[in-house]
Order: sequence, then structure tokens, then C-alpha cells
Amino acid sequence: MFDTLLIANRGEIACRIARTARRLGLRSVAVYSDADRDARHVAECDAARHIGPPEAARSYLDAAAIVAAAKASGAQAVHPGYGFLSESPALIEACEAAGIVFVGPSRDAIRRMGSKIESKRIAVEHGVPVVPGYHGDEQTPAVLAEAAARIGYPVLIKASAGGGGKGMRVVRTPADFDSVLDTVRREAKASFGDDRVLLERYLAEPRHLEVQLLGDKHGHLVHLFERECSIQRNHQKVIEEAPAANLSEAQRDALYRHALAVGRAIAYDSTGTVEFIHDAASGDTFFLEMNTRLQVEHPVTEATVGVDLVEWQLRVAAGEPLAFGQEQLSRSGWAIEARVCAEDPGAGFAPEIGAVVACAEPAGEGVRVDSGVRTGSLVTPYYDSMLAKVIASAPTRSLAARRLAGALGRYELLGVRSNLAFLADLLRAPAFEATLTTHYIERSFPGGWRPAADAGEALALAALGCALAAHAPGNGSPWHGLGAWRVLGAAAPASMPVLLEDAARTLHTARVLRDGALWRVELGARRLAFGARLDGESLQVEREGRQEQHRFVRTREGQAERVWLHGPLGTHVFARIDRTAHALAGTAAGAAAGNALRAPMPGLVTAVSTSVGARVRAGGTLVMMEAMKMMHTLAASADGTVTELHCRVGDSVRGGDVLVTIELETTT
Repeated sequence: MFDTLLIANRGEIACRIARTARRLGLRSVAVYSDADRDARHVAECDAARHIGPPEAARSYLDAAAIVAAAKASGAQAVHPGYGFLSESPALIEACEAAGIVFVGPSRDAIRRMGSKIESKRIAVEHGVPVVPGYHGDEQTPAVLAEAAARIGYPVLIKASAGGGGKGMRVVRTPADFDSVLDTVRREAKASFGDDRVLLERYLAEPRHLEVQLLGDKHGHLVHLFERECSIQRNHQKVIEEAPAANLSEAQRDALYRHALAVGRAIAYDSTGTVEFIHDAASGDTFFLEMNTRLQVEHPVTEATVGVDLVEWQLRVAAGEPLAFGQEQLSRSGWAIEARVCAEDPGAGFAPEIGAVVACAEPAGEGVRVDSGVRTGSLVTPYYDSMLAKVIASAPTRSLAARRLAGALGRYELLGVRSNLAFLADLLRAPAFEATLTTHYIERSFPGGWRPAADAGEALALAALGCALAAHAPGNGSPWHGLGAWRVLGAAAPASMPVLLEDAARTLHTARVLRDGALWRVELGARRLAFGARLDGESLQVEREGRQEQHRFVRTREGQAERVWLHGPLGTHVFARIDRTAHALAGTAAGAAAGNALRAPMPGLVTAVSTSVGARVRAGGTLVMMEAMKMMHTLAASADGTVTELHCRVGDSVRGGDVLVTIELETTT
């Protein structure tokens, strides 16, 4: 076994690999870009090396910089994690040239499975069924459109080198084919450096199943059973679990047999995952792809099988044979994982950036957290939006789901909006007990998931916290000129209005009054009274004989203030609205409505499809931008003429920046 390991990744996976390295007595070396100097993974390793600017293409995707860092730090091995260079022949070649061990499979296995086109050919040659489609080398739009017509609509266009749900779009009509193909190719080129695509029949009731493989360099190969990853949004996994529910033993056995056939065909010699799509309507199962690396969802396999997959990656890379055969492997219980992302579910899941001002991970029986952030961490636009994973295990699926939902509710993550409440709702939805398909989210929330409007206790406490903060000594508040009212708490009619917008974008006016020893909050016709004290960021309240403590934090985003509340009521975030600015905005409402196309999030402009003087139609694409490794299409909201263009290809823009100004057409 080598003694120093360089981890060529960032975030939660780098922290997770470092944890196993530490347990095995290995010295770990982190790498970091300019954006990650103070990142958690840097602090959790024994040493760290700078590798470049914030952009991934000039840092985490730079194989030469990774190997140079390994040589400079004395590392004998490089673990790539997942994403970035985890399936890069270029990194393997650079490691080999430097005499450094690459912790992963052979270059040939990665090459053969790295192309979805070639991997499907291998599957077919070894008797593994694949989804009907087009996997050819000819990539002209005309040939692809003709193939789509033969397959029949709807059809799925997928990046050949893709993964993680990127470079994958459904086309429902021939008229949309060319534009969707162009979008997929742009996304594939930006994410993987390869714009080749394949086409597949779009299955009506698909389940996403996968089998974990583990092989060594002595010809041994085993499976560690299956996982289900059917709960997805935009083709990206959201919830994963092991085992898969509602499968027959014959279906499980077929999965294992087909996965091993693919693995043996390429002499697989590390951890890897063979993915399948299972048609819940027909019962047919098809090979999808093989990921020749560690998967994001590997913890659910570890929890149910009892094998540390990172440990065996390292042992196998060092030349050790597997210490067990298939007959020694078994599993017990259930494990479910949720991916925690910096995104705003109330705004169409737009990615969030900013500072994590408070972070406290949940704990408890059967709960595990793999995280890449801590209090003070910066979430930047340069990398994937995933911050952490929460995993819960239990003897049964229903108990694991309840544990996970409870853990998500206890997770304190303030400063950037996250999908914690959305994830908990997914686990509590009635349909979770049924057979899952990739339509689970849209069917559980037919109108789209929306946070509940909050007119209750959380809103009252947030308003109360704002009032107490304004009432605190030394803040220059006019409340301190109230003389005896302030000192004696006399029941004067003085009050403080607080205007808050909740996660559902509903505006609430709260009025906070001092009533003797209590504080009263008026929300329309509702009246709530509290005994309360604000001590720094700790809001301590007493109501109806019970005492509670909540974390109360205020942050700024430009001119806007956010109010964060975390405690027994879960996590809530409100936008504090300035009453004067709100009144002025109201008088000018509609004057400029719809005439400015704004960036919905920070990102990079990748295409501009209009020019000054051009006439545009509602729904027409004007700008494309890349944010957090995904392509976003920005369209005109109404008919009009472009009067100003504020961006060009290559520009980095902030959320809210005006990109295009349009003079709207008027009707008479």
C-alpha cells in the first residue's frame, strides 16, 4: 500500500475519500483552485496543493496540474473521486508517465465504457439487451433526424460521453429536433469536451436501476447488489436507495447477470456501476451505460452490504486481491440517500451562490452525512450545486425514509437556499410506497413542487427577530428614543411593521408590539404572543408553556436582506422588504415589466441569438448560458424589438443582470 494519496477532486467526495485514507493510515493531499482556498476539503486533508484559477477547465480538469501537484507532494497515488477527471484516459496516461498509481480501472475499460455508443455495442455482443435507438458514428443532423423518425417520437438525445444527467433532452416532435440537438451538443461540449450524441426510444414508465461491481487486478469480479435511482429531476438523480423496491428475484438475478457480463467483457478491475433502465409497464430491462468510477450514491451500498468501497478501491489499486467472493457477500436492511443542493426550489430550482453562514449537520441512529461545506464555506458558480448527501439506514424502507426526512428537517444550512424541504416532501409523499418511476416527482407534485406560503409561527418569529434586532442597544434604532416605553416596557401603542416575503413569494405584513412582559405579533387577524430574547443569533422564545431556541440569522444579497430561522419549526428563509422601496416599486409597476431579459443566476454566456434591432417573438431563444455545469435557455417573454444588448459570448454575469432590453409591441 502506498503511504501518500492525492485526492484530485473537491467538495464532499474529497472529504469522504480523506476520511477512509485517514482510517487506513494514509497521508492525504488535497488540491484546490483559487475559489477553494478555504474549502472544507482542504482543511480535512493533511496537505494541500494549489492547481489553478476557479474555472474547472483550468484547475480540476487540468491533468498536467494534477500530476504536477502529486509529484510535488510526494504522492504515490491519485484518487479522482467522481466527475472531473475520474474517467479521463489523459489523467491515467499522465499518472503512468510519472510513475503514479491511478486509483481506478484500466485505461482500456474507461475508454470502452466512456463512449455510450461503444458500450452499447459491447453489451449487445455479450447478450445484454439495450434500448432500441441509434448508436452510429455518423453524426450529421440529417442522419440523426432520420434515425429519430425511425425510432419514433418521443425520442431521447444523449451525449455519448455524458453522465450526471447532463447532455440529455427529450424531443417530442420532429419540429423541435434540430434545436434540441443543438442544445445537447453545446451542453455536451461544455461539460465533456465531446459533442457526439446517441438516440434512444423514450420509455413511458422507466425505472433507473444499477448494480455495483467491484473487481481486482487478479481476475476476480463480484457484484454488491442493486440500487434504485428513479427519483430524478431533469434526468439528474435526487434520491437513491438500496435495495430497489418491488422487484422479483428473477428480475434481480437478471440485473446481476447482465452487469457481470458487461464487467467481464472489459476485464473490469475496480469499483464501477452498470446502469439499467427498467420499463415498469412491460417489465423489460435494458443496459444503459457503465460508470467506470465511484458513484455519488455509493453510501447506500456501503450501509446495506457493510463494505467500504473507497477502501477497496485503494486496496485494489495497490494490487491486493479481493478478500471475499460472491458467496461471502450479503446485505441487510435499507438505506436511502438525498442529495442536498444549493438551489432555490421556489424559483424553479435556480442555483444559489453565497456564503454558508451557519451549518450544523444532523446526527442520530442510522444517519450519515457526507458534506463538503461548513460554516463560512463559499458556494461559487464554478462547480456543481451539490453541497452534501444525507443517508439514513434502518431495518425497513419506511423507517429509513422517516429517519431521512427527520434528518433533513434538522439540518441547519443557512446563508444559501437549499432543497432540504423539497427532499423531505419527496420522502413523505404517499406515492413513495408505490413502485417508483422517473415520473415520480411530476406525479407527486402535478403543478410542480412549491414551498408552502407561511402565515404561521415561523413568519411571526422571523418578524419578532427583526424587531428585537432593531430594538437591541447600540444599533441607532429610533426605538431607543422611546424613553420610559423602552425602559419600563409600558403597554404603549408603539409598534414596528415588518414586511417579509416567504419562500412561495407571498408577501406578508407583520406588526410587532410590546405588551408588558410579552411581545405580540399581528399577522392580519392572527395574534401571537411570545416571551422572547435575542442573544446574538440565538432567538429564545416562550409560548403557551413551552420554551424553544431558534437560530436567527440575517444576511445581505446586494440591497436585499434575507432572514433565516432554524429550529423546531425546521428551516425558513424570508426576504426582508424595505417598505419605502416597495411602495416606490408599486407606483412604477408595469412601466418596465417584461422588457428586460435578466440572468436568473450567476453564470457564463455561451450563445447570443439576437442583435440590436432584431424583432423577437415570445418564447424565442435570445441567450444561452452555462451555470453550475448545466445549460440554460433564456427566451423572450413577449413580442418586441431588441433595443440594447448587454452581453456577449464569454461574459460572466451575475444573477439579476440585464442581458437584453426589448421594446415591447403594444396593441391598440
